[in-house]
Formats: sequence, structure tokens, C-alpha cells
Amino acid sequence: MYLGKLLKLAFLVLFSITSLYASSELVRGNGAEPTTLDPTLGEGVPGSNVMRDLYETLMTEDSEGNVILGQAESYTISDDKTIYTFKIRKDAKWSNGDDVTAADFEYSFKRGVDPKVAAKYSWYFKILGIKNGADILDGKKPVDSLGVKALDSKTLEITLSKPIPYFLIGIAHITTAPVPKKVIEKFGKKWTNPKNIVTNGPYVLKEWVVNEKIVLVKSDKYYAKNDVKIDKVTFLPIPEQTTELNRYKAGEIDYLYELPKNQYKNLVKTIPNEVKVLGRVGTYYYYLNMKKKPFDDVRVRRALSYGVNRDILSEKVLGTGEIPAYTFVPDIVSGYTAPIPEYQKWTQKQRDEKARELLAQAGITKSNPLKFELLYNTSEQHKRNALAISSMWKKVFKGAVIVTLKNQEWKTYLQEKKSGNYEVARAGWIGDYNEASTMLDLLTKGHSSNNSFYSNPKYDKLMNEARATTDESKRNKLYQEIDLIVAEDMPVIPLFQYSNARLVKERVGGYPKVNPLGAIYTKHLYIKN
Repeated sequence: MYLGKLLKLAFLVLFSITSLYASSELVRGNGAEPTTLDPTLGEGVPGSNVMRDLYETLMTEDSEGNVILGQAESYTISDDKTIYTFKIRKDAKWSNGDDVTAADFEYSFKRGVDPKVAAKYSWYFKILGIKNGADILDGKKPVDSLGVKALDSKTLEITLSKPIPYFLIGIAHITTAPVPKKVIEKFGKKWTNPKNIVTNGPYVLKEWVVNEKIVLVKSDKYYAKNDVKIDKVTFLPIPEQTTELNRYKAGEIDYLYELPKNQYKNLVKTIPNEVKVLGRVGTYYYYLNMKKKPFDDVRVRRALSYGVNRDILSEKVLGTGEIPAYTFVPDIVSGYTAPIPEYQKWTQKQRDEKARELLAQAGITKSNPLKFELLYNTSEQHKRNALAISSMWKKVFKGAVIVTLKNQEWKTYLQEKKSGNYEVARAGWIGDYNEASTMLDLLTKGHSSNNSFYSNPKYDKLMNEARATTDESKRNKLYQEIDLIVAEDMPVIPLFQYSNARLVKERVGGYPKVNPLGAIYTKHLYIKN
């Protein structure tokens, strides 16, 4: 009889656990249509959101953004901290049942730096400090010389040119995920089609209807499949926040990509338990195309920067925890304290006066106005920001600056920025890892995301020095010096430090209270019964 009671109790416990993590589906808003689902070629947050579910890197992240073991079950580091040896999990599998091998990672890393592939994130392998990476990207050495080598089927050795303190954090980024060589060679550019794609993460691609939805289902080959509680996740590319919110209210979406800022206060009052706000390692800014006059004149760049009232932008136009940005690196970066540039100490009235003075010195007046287009990707909030800032410029410069707004869909917007076919453009960067260089590297000469086409030898020299500095305190002091150069040269206009405000249905569990990079993996979530 006692045994019978124990069995009954065990059944009830098992039943309650099963009920908590019932067979489940999740629908996530995703902002825009991803440019690709190939991690080597991808760029942008929408694509990364999907690919983090499809692929897994050597190191990955827990729900709060801490770096943990992923496809690697262990690793060792040489005494001089330049050689990392990873053991790939014995049970790491591709979705077609093949073993994930060290050779898969070697192939993927070398594909990432291959100039013929022209990956958008090829620069990332340079900042990871992998031996010969920089020379390969500059065309000075062959791809095969990259310091990545499969020692056997499950042992991968990565050699750095010098110690890189953030290396393990850096290889948790999706661009370092493995890709299947045989599948790519067989199908070419069509390898990511649902009928062809092979992935190694907790989910597999079931359906991709462009500009409508991307549907993933749980992989039965993933080594930790029993820890994955959501069976199906659908990503919806909805650039208009109001449309997304309406579909959320109608019960069509569980997880909002971005809530409309002008609805924030009302939502906090009406559904406070569904409003989630996280600080993020990221800065929202405007690029100034220094290849086009008069943006090659530092006086013009500073004038436009000084003429933005960041307090009004953060508190009135946004109002969901954003912090005014006067430097490029956000305060939330681990171990970093942002410096205070001189113009940050002024009142807004003083900044406005200096802005008018600088613009007049550059020969720009009401009778000889500066006319330019302000480019942004289609989004209600980007439009509101652009309207607010252009209005500030109109008021401050009294007709000497005339701005026309220009919006484009995501893929075209990215192409326009990279080609330099713009004058001033909206931009934002969410850190690839939690360290100041994730922001500051963007403005080094030749960086593929240096869309201002900025070049300062002192800036680049200090960045190289910082990368070689293993002492964290000294490295952060160098970063502060570099951050002040940005405030002096103003190749970009820092506007605000990101927060991430979204709505998440109460039935969705596992959403973190802290996650500086904002990388939310579906495998960490579950549906409450």
C-alpha cells in the first residue's frame, strides 16, 4: 500500500512537470525579413534571432547572456593564451544525423575569411585575433593559412596571433557557427532552402515564406533536445510596430519584437506583467557620409551632433529606459565607464549656440543652406526619431539646414549604406560580445560596417594597442581615450543607448531579467500551462 502511494505521488509529480512544459508553440515578432539564414553571410538582428535557434557555436550563452559550453564539451588554453583546443561533443549532430566534426568548424571559419565568399562579417575573424586572419582578409596570405585546424574528428585547435581577452565570448557569436560543406557544395546559394538546409542547433527550418513567416520545429538530433521545451517557433517579419502590437493584442503573437514607444506608458498601466525592459549593449546613432561634402568637414558633423537634444529624444520621443548617448560605447558594457566629452558638460542652449557658430564658420547659412536626405529603414519608431531630430535641426539652425526623410525596406537600406549611396543614415549596433571593442571596432579603417568611411591613424593605432593589452584596467583606459576621439571627430552622431522594451505573454516562461546583449534563444523559453 505504501509503495502504491509512492507510485501515485511520482505519477502526479511527473504529470505536473509535463503539464508545465506541455507540447507548445511560440510566435515571435521579428521586425524585418532576414537577409539570409546562412550564418557566414548574415548580418542584422532579425537574421541572428532565427539563426541562434538553427545553429550552435563552440561556446554559446545561457539565458542571461553568460558564455557557456555549446558544441564544445571542453577546452584547454595554452600557457601563453594563444592556442585554444576544443573537444567537440561526441553527441553533436547535424539535423540529417551526421556527426558535427572539428573539420566542419575549420571549414566554416575559413569560409568566413575567404575573400571570394565576401562574408559581411569577415572582419569579425580579424578582431577575434585568429592567426593570419588579418593578412588573409587583406589578400596577403591564402585562406588555408588561417590558424584553425582539425586535429582529429572531434578536436579543433585555434591559434591566435596574440592573446585576445574576449576570445571565448567572441566565438559565441552566430557568425562562427558551423555550416555543412557537403550541402553547400551540392546546392550552392540554395542550400538554406527548407528542403535543402542542414543545421546543428535545437531547431530545424520547416517553412520559409518570404515577408510572411519563418517556421522552425524542434530538432530530434540536438544533443540537449530534452531541455528544449518549445516544439515549434514562428518568426513574423513585421516592421510596423503598431501592426505588430495589434496582432499581439489579437492573440496572434506571443513575443513582441519591439513595442511602440508612444504606447509604453499605457501598456505599463494596463498589462504591466507583460511589459519587459532590458538594458542592452548597444547604441543608436546616425552615420555621416564623410565621402560627401560637406560631411567631410568636422565643423558640420559637430554642429549636427550638438543640435540634437538627446534628453528630449530619450525621455519624450522614446521613454522606455533609453539613456542619452554622448559617446559611442554604452555604459552597460562590462567593466567600462564611459568618458565625459566636453560637449556633454554644456547645457543644451550652449550646444545649440556652438552648433550655429560652427555651421556659420563652414559657410552654411539660411541663404546657403545645407540640404540632405536622412535615410532610415522602414519602421514607425525610426520615422518618429527622424522627424523629431529633423525638427530639432530646423529649430536650432533657423532654415540653414533642410532635411528630407527617406525610408527604405531593410535589405535595400543595408545596400545603400554599404555602397555609400546616402548622406546621413540611421544606424544602430547591438554588441556582438560584452566588451567596448564591440562598438569601437566599427570605426576602424576598412571595417565593413564603417559606413561613414572614417579613417584616423591614431584611432586605429590605439585600437591595435588595446587589443594587445591583457590588463583589463589599462585596456579600458585606452578604450576611453578612443571613445573621446569619436566625440572629437564625430564620424557618427551617438543619440541614445539602447534599452529593449517588448511585450511577452504571461504564458511564456523563461524570459530573463538580465541579458546585456539581448540574445534571447527560444530554447531557454517555455510555455506555461
